[in-house]
Amino acid sequence: MARFSMYGMAGIGIAAAIGFVLVLSSISTNIPVTEVTRIVDEGTLQQSGGQTQAALTVASSQKLIKFTSLDEIRAFLVNVESNRGALMSNFGGGMTKLQSGQWSPSASTTYGPEIAAAPPAIQLTVTDADRNADTSMASGAAAGSTFSTTNVQVAGVDEPDFMKNDGKYAYVLSGDKLTIAEVYPAESAKVVAKVGLDIQQGQYLQNMFLNNNTLAVMYQEYGQDNIIPQYEVAPQPVYVPKTHVIVLDISDREDPKLLNDYTLTGAYNNARMIGHYVYVVTTSDLYSYYQPLLPKIAWAGSALVPDVYYFENPEPYYNFNTVASIDILAAGKDGGGAVNSKTFMMNPASTLYVSEKSIYIAYQKYQPYHYYSQASRERFFEVVVPLLPQEAQMRIKTIDADQSLSDSQKWDRMAAALQDMYNMMSEQEKAQFIEKVQKALADYDAKIQKDAMRTVVHKIAIGENGQLDYVAKGEVPGRLLNQFSMDEKGDRFRVATTVEYYSPSSQGLYSNVYVLDSQMNTVGRLEQIEPGESIYSTRFIGDRLYMVTFQRIDPFFVIDLSTDQPRILGALKLPGYSTYLHPYDENHIIGLGKDTKDNGYGGVIATGVKVALFDVSNVSSPRLVDSYTIEGSGTASEAIYDHKAFFFDKNRNVLSIPVTSYDAEPKHDAEGRYIQPKTWRGFYVLDVNESRGVELKGKIEHPAAGGQGGGDGVYYYGPQGTGRSFFIDGVLYTVTQNNLIKMNDIQTLQELNKLEIGSTGGIIKYPEPLREEAG
Repeated sequence: MARFSMYGMAGIGIAAAIGFVLVLSSISTNIPVTEVTRIVDEGTLQQSGGQTQAALTVASSQKLIKFTSLDEIRAFLVNVESNRGALMSNFGGGMTKLQSGQWSPSASTTYGPEIAAAPPAIQLTVTDADRNADTSMASGAAAGSTFSTTNVQVAGVDEPDFMKNDGKYAYVLSGDKLTIAEVYPAESAKVVAKVGLDIQQGQYLQNMFLNNNTLAVMYQEYGQDNIIPQYEVAPQPVYVPKTHVIVLDISDREDPKLLNDYTLTGAYNNARMIGHYVYVVTTSDLYSYYQPLLPKIAWAGSALVPDVYYFENPEPYYNFNTVASIDILAAGKDGGGAVNSKTFMMNPASTLYVSEKSIYIAYQKYQPYHYYSQASRERFFEVVVPLLPQEAQMRIKTIDADQSLSDSQKWDRMAAALQDMYNMMSEQEKAQFIEKVQKALADYDAKIQKDAMRTVVHKIAIGENGQLDYVAKGEVPGRLLNQFSMDEKGDRFRVATTVEYYSPSSQGLYSNVYVLDSQMNTVGRLEQIEPGESIYSTRFIGDRLYMVTFQRIDPFFVIDLSTDQPRILGALKLPGYSTYLHPYDENHIIGLGKDTKDNGYGGVIATGVKVALFDVSNVSSPRLVDSYTIEGSGTASEAIYDHKAFFFDKNRNVLSIPVTSYDAEPKHDAEGRYIQPKTWRGFYVLDVNESRGVELKGKIEHPAAGGQGGGDGVYYYGPQGTGRSFFIDGVLYTVTQNNLIKMNDIQTLQELNKLEIGSTGGIIKYPEPLREEAG
């Protein structure tokens, strides 16, 4: 997690208020320059004392502008820092404008592509175990004729995971090791190799992509850098998160080779792979507005600092968001292959949606805390004063304009004016006036609170060769649930949000759906869906949106998106809720979530894991075909919140999800001693069929390494890492990250084989570090 700036709330910003023209005031110390290679858009050149200065006027557009030097970035940020109070006031809804002035970018210090020291080489360690495996896969060794891959949101856009398979081998990340197992055919499955990666102590390999004979493995570390604080002399260390993309050649599965290690400044946010290009998003703090640490990308023998962009309207706080594309098939070539990257100064990226042609980076923006401290004055002048009799309005405005009075003196006189007004009213007139003001304040508070919660989405186009081109920025009310809240179809971007607000006089909770055009302008909307409930799951499929909201019951909505104006076609209400929706076919949707029951106090509590099959062939009246509940309030599944743990094969109607269950209710023996709860870990395999409904096929248990079973076959252990399922031909493979791979017949669930992939206790020999020859 990125460390926050010493200036507080760095990266938690608010986009500039549309409709107001701001002019950044001059900084206290001009930076002299002798050459300007380009003029900042909207700027003008001025000659002053033999020095060239560029004036920046910030208007109400969202135009993207590229910085050309580090000094230019510093000057911009120093100006934002020195005018933070004025920016806050403007963002809070006031009419204050910044004073006109100049800021002085310098081109004497460029920050463009540069060569830097390559990062230390990553060391590989291959164990001696199971080196007799057939490694002829690259030259055409037989693999399964059909096999499943990672469950992804968008076809053609791969998502990273800790496990991948290619129809013959399975690749599993655990801790600092990569296990490669030959799993096809299942009867002769064996571990081919364990590869140890020399990564920072305490860190772990996060996930990876597989592309034929190439693996791209990602992990995060924390490195030390130095900055000199303002008006200090000695450099001070800061710990900077760095994201690694390690590219391995696995054509010889027994002996993987390191092709390249790409190191990106910033905390890992997310990644996607399209073809042989890996797209990575990282976020990093500026650490100091006066000495910002610019993001870099380094690899063997090369490094670059991406171009940095900002928007014409300033924000009070900034983070660096870096988007990079890496051609992993060229990683072993001279120069390390094609690397494209751009950095955007904005709020830290939160949610990522990627289509085959665009990257959408979304985050929720918040009003800064200064906004709330000014709310009382703004509410009074914007809501109350216009409702006063004309004479009272004039008196209060005259008092407020008197600069000789302090704030407390002004309010004393305004209060006296209000009292004089009340003295002239009857009791009935007073009551009517106060009721009118309270309603106006409630409407105002609701609007302010709704405006304070907004989602910003940036669109970046993807070129054929990994080029990254910024397109536009959009903004919609509310907050996202996850990546499935967004979707692209043709030139339209669709998004579903939940609005939730609370104020002294009102509150609200409801959901919205918006349609944006190719330039991220809102062209359609459906608002205030199911007031009192928030979104629990969404799935865009073609011209429809399937959406579940929840508070006490589960409304399952079918929403039409065939035009720019969304409309509800039908809804179904039933107990429980779905947190993940998966297509079964064009007329059926699978829902996975939790069942619920009344808690006896007017509310509901979640109980077991629930799988439901919905029939949406009649869009105006969707119906529940069937459901199956894995009972127990202590029952959980990673697939509820991680779609990559959800496996479904339509051809065989097989659904597999990892499940952990335990006795949630405390139990005691006859003598009052506490009984240790029993926990079961494994996979529930279900038959999902539009005619038969949802039925249990069987359970596959994954006990902990070294766990001891009881007479009832239930083990005393807790969750053992994340679970995944996949199939090759007629075999269902279930994987737990820190334990084993089990192989079962996909129809009968008869166990065929199993492999331990956890720690072996053996000695791992790391190679000697390379040393340069003296002289």
